[in-house]
Amino acid sequence: MQLVLLAIATAIAAGTVIYGRMAMKMNKKGSVKKAVFTSVSAFGTVMVTMIVLMLSGHPVFAASEAAQAAGGVGMSLGEGFKYLAAALSTGLATIGTGLAVGSVGSSAIGAVTEDSSILGKTLIFVGMAEGIAIYGMIISILILFV
Repeated sequence: MQLVLLAIATAIAAGTVIYGRMAMKMNKKGSVKKAVFTSVSAFGTVMVTMIVLMLSGHPVFAASEAAQAAGGVGMSLGEGFKYLAAALSTGLATIGTGLAVGSVGSSAIGAVTEDSSILGKTLIFVGMAEGIAIYGMIISILILFV
């Protein structure tokens, strides 16, 4: 069941990327917020279903029969949440970095076109915005290995 849901989530993600590329090539106009909401809600529904199945006692990664016979077991719930937390910390930090660099970068380009002597100062602000992704990556490393 989990493999079916994983395949559906992968198909939703791939379909979103393909549709976005086609819409960009055809210069299709529309609401970006509506398109993102549709994709995120479909993907979120699949992910919530997977979490509910996991919490109801179905194993997320079933161990093979040979591994079970040898005494090995599948991944525990705690380890699954550890990987989920690491992925969320990196992913959300990267999204925040994208928003920050987009805003700061465009403002920096506008400021540099008016006064080219402030280029060094604007690069510092862009670098500070990029630091958010590094912080998220450090947190995920700490979650995984500590």
